[in-house]
Amino acid sequence: MNLLKEAAIETIKRLPDECSLEDIMYEIDFAAQVLEGLKDADAGRVITTDELLKRVEQWAR
Repeated sequence: MNLLKEAAIETIKRLPDECSLEDIMYEIDFAAQVLEGLKDADAGRVITTDELLKRVEQWAR
């Protein structure tokens, strides 16, 4: 089974029964972003904390 699909299923299983559709969508999107980040890290597509802070500073201008 696809890793994203497995993560989505496990995410939904952990949510409370009274959660909303928006809650489900938010949690699945978060899990997908984490998986993408892990794939980027495995592929060496990372930046240092200093570089991140420089980029954030530029966005704030």
